[in-house]
Amino acid sequence: MASNTPERGHRYLPSGPQDRREMLDRIGVGSVDDLFEALPQEIRRDVHLDVEGPYSDQDLRRLFRDLEGRNRVAGRDLVSFLGGGAYRHESPAVIDNFLTRSEYLTVYTPYQPEVSQGTLQAIFEFQTFISLVTGLPVANASMYEGGSAFAEAVLMAMRVQRKRRKVVMARSIHPHYRQTLRTYVDNLGLELVEVGWEADGSIDRSALEAAVDGDTICVALQSPNYFGVVESWGRGVEAAKRHGALTIGVVAEALSMALLQSPGEGGCDIAVGDAHSFGLPLSFGGPFLGFLAAGDAYKRAMPGRLVGQTVDARGDRAFVLTLATREQHIRREKATSNICTNQALCALAATIYLSLHGKVGLRRLAEINLQRAAALRARLASGTGCSSTFEAPCFNEFAVRTGEPVANLLADLEAAGVLAGVPLGPDYPELEDSFLVAVTECNPPADLDRLVEELRRRTLAKDVLPIPA
Repeated sequence: MASNTPERGHRYLPSGPQDRREMLDRIGVGSVDDLFEALPQEIRRDVHLDVEGPYSDQDLRRLFRDLEGRNRVAGRDLVSFLGGGAYRHESPAVIDNFLTRSEYLTVYTPYQPEVSQGTLQAIFEFQTFISLVTGLPVANASMYEGGSAFAEAVLMAMRVQRKRRKVVMARSIHPHYRQTLRTYVDNLGLELVEVGWEADGSIDRSALEAAVDGDTICVALQSPNYFGVVESWGRGVEAAKRHGALTIGVVAEALSMALLQSPGEGGCDIAVGDAHSFGLPLSFGGPFLGFLAAGDAYKRAMPGRLVGQTVDARGDRAFVLTLATREQHIRREKATSNICTNQALCALAATIYLSLHGKVGLRRLAEINLQRAAALRARLASGTGCSSTFEAPCFNEFAVRTGEPVANLLADLEAAGVLAGVPLGPDYPELEDSFLVAVTECNPPADLDRLVEELRRRTLAKDVLPIPA
């Protein structure tokens, strides 16, 4: 953490020492460092970062090329089956080409429609696609990613069910999504009830029925859930409707909606999740693209921004920002959310991707994912020492049980050039012997062969008895 001196850490602030002193006195703080007292001392840094340079442009490019050469890249020298909410899908080259066109990206935030028609139309088209794939009539834009979109959906349900205080959700919802919700509602006095799963990996129906009552704001479940299991939206919808609660359908793998029943088709009131599978590459943790759609009755409780279509004074089609009840537009206490950043760049990428594939192409791609995952799931059950953790149907991801803690297994496979999956133990201690395997169109048959061969090799090595002396 930089110290409170003009020489270190604060040279680029547009205020001078006297300005800073007056601001600190006004809020009753002795120094800028005191503002960070809430951070544990062991994670605070009080020294300069040892950053090399400065470099010329040529030297800097050479440095980054050298760093790139040290990477092990999935698809080249690594085989990857990682998933857990972040899925590898092909991103057509045309997306990057269109993203740079000025007629689409007219301004950063489209406050003035007369100079923002490109951005507004891109957002409108994205909303239309999200409405189509989720099966719900109204969709917004500028959700950051799936986790915060889920939390915003719960806050939205709270605005609809103002006198209720309980949220019932499946424990098989993505762990990061559930943790994000806890962070959002930590000081709101809500009761968060998590419902476990049955032997096949689907939500425990009896526990769900027992958890929902007249104080329940909403029931939330994910399909495919974090274990890859395809859930029945009806289980949550039926339990919620009996007590007048809303249902939130969560989708972390958006491609699944091209093949499986959408949340809207299943009767959910709100659908949320992440659309990064639609044309956004995985780049060290992002960018992701949250989405949120709902029934028409709830549109005025929605967060973020919503673009509408109208006509201008000449009768030509035009787009405007509407129902964007953010804190910048109205009094802060009446805002539905504090979402500020415009996600139009990511939304445009998803829109181009969906336009390129169309309904038939998207379904065909989903079928490829389903078929390859099913083939690998069947092969892993023979001679690899592994079995399916859950037997319920899956889409392109499933849980594998090894009968032992998986840390050593995954480390051995990585050393052999195979990123076999995501361990479940850190988030679900009772599943420390299981890991998630995700298969997409980026995994050709040779990748499947490689994983099966490495698992069989390891199994054979364990079964060989030492020769007596």
